Amino acid sequence: MLDAIQQLPEYQQLVKNRSRLAWTLSAIMCSAYFGFILLVAFQPAFFEQIVWGDTITIGFPLGIGLILLAFVLTGIYVYAANRQFDALTQRIREQVHA
Repeated sequence: MLDAIQQLPEYQQLVKNRSRLAWTLSAIMCSAYFGFILLVAFQPAFFEQIVWGDTITIGFPLGIGLILLAFVLTGIYVYAANRQFDALTQRIREQVHA
């Protein structure tokens, strides 16, 4: 039965679309994270820039932005899963149980 499911075009499309989205979102998050870490490692003076008041440096909003980016990317994945992946999964179930 597992082989029959794996042969379905809908299943192959589901795997392809889900993998593409997951890898894209992962690449975006990793690039942002490692960019932040590399900036800290090789340009620490950049983080000395005061952006608000006397104590808030640029590192604080960048760090918050990195955390918010993770939430946004998670939201994008959930949105795609609810809209596209669930519909494909339902079609696969219908074909298997038919």
